[in-house]
Amino acid sequence: MHKILLVEDDVKVCSFINQGLTEQSFDVTIALNGTQGYELASNTNFDLLILDIMLPEMNGLDICKAVRAKNNQVPILFLTALGSSENIALGLNSGADDYLTKPFKFIELTARVNSLIRRSVNFKTQDVAETVFSYADVTINDTAKKVTRNNDTLNLTSTEYKLLLAFLKIPNRVVSRTELLENVWGVNYDIGTNVVDVYVNYLRKKLEKNNPQRLIHTVIGMGYVLKEENEDTN
Repeated sequence: MHKILLVEDDVKVCSFINQGLTEQSFDVTIALNGTQGYELASNTNFDLLILDIMLPEMNGLDICKAVRAKNNQVPILFLTALGSSENIALGLNSGADDYLTKPFKFIELTARVNSLIRRSVNFKTQDVAETVFSYADVTINDTAKKVTRNNDTLNLTSTEYKLLLAFLKIPNRVVSRTELLENVWGVNYDIGTNVVDVYVNYLRKKLEKNNPQRLIHTVIGMGYVLKEENEDTN
């Protein structure tokens, strides 16, 4: 049984999520404020953290940063009523793997939860044989989980890592948003958000921080492609 920590100060929302996830056979622990949530996250091994951003005592962003500072790679899903790009960006940059904007449908929450846990399990149990993927000056050592561009190490969230890996496996080919949702998020339908575009944007920023040459290009109406400027697209 997978263990989930839910940190949410709205009792009604807590009850709704707890009942639904419990019926799905998850073991749910609830914290109603940020301080209690961080203590639980620090002292107990969970398979997933679900964090509200606006919390009393310690907000969700600070919890996420503190958890990541301890090199804890537990999947983190943010719940937020603040759906602007700026607030979503704050969540992703603090180390979260995904976000869900309130109000949401429970079927969407369970899809995100199952996807994050499944990805985490696969991440931990991959074959130990060294596997390296490279394109241009970008390299992923998928055994060491290390990413470099022009020999500079990049610090990516697990979702950004999966997204870059998906591109590196099929360079010079246009990939649709639906295909990326299936390969990276583990859902085979349009979940009705711009989550792919948001993560591509932040992956680009990290890739281009010390090297302005763009590698991930938008193909209007079709999706994205990993290619160098002088390369043809298949």
